Amino acid sequence: MTMTNIEKKKNSSPQGFNPESLKKIIRDIPDFPKKGIIFKDITPLLKHPEAFRHCVDLIAEHLKSLKIDYVIGIESRGFIFSPLLAYNLNVGFVPVRKQGKLPSLTHRMAYALEYGEAVLEIHQDAIHGGARVAIVDDLLATGGTALAAANLVEKIGGKVVSIDFLIELEFLKGRGKLANYDVFSILKY
Repeated sequence: MTMTNIEKKKNSSPQGFNPESLKKIIRDIPDFPKKGIIFKDITPLLKHPEAFRHCVDLIAEHLKSLKIDYVIGIESRGFIFSPLLAYNLNVGFVPVRKQGKLPSLTHRMAYALEYGEAVLEIHQDAIHGGARVAIVDDLLATGGTALAAANLVEKIGGKVVSIDFLIELEFLKGRGKLANYDVFSILKY
């Protein structure tokens, strides 16, 4: 079995990054946002320009061949990566936000988090019918947030061609909720 170009880039880069070296940059914060949760803090990676660039480039490389029209960013940390990807790919950026944050008419979707419930919204006119989109967030946990975003995109006529993450917490089996979609993640825990 041969590795794809993306897999090769994930495993090494000119700057010497691979999944294990990137994992060393991300820090664990125990008991945040509530007791029993180990939060994966990506802020050290964001302030490391070469590591941050490497991660954005890996996701962009994955998306280049998919001929997308928009990158959908999920609030809030998805907003860090998605505008950069949209710029890199010369496509539009569309935010999916928490309830009450978008100024125009919206569709909304309630979903369960690993530690509560939330509601996401998208503008009703955010994309044109048949638009090919990639949904981007920082972390795949139980999959509820990404599935809600995918459902919103489909509700307004979009086609989700990829859902992309920096981190995937495999033990929470979120990928299973997203089985109908192409899912790409850089780091797996």
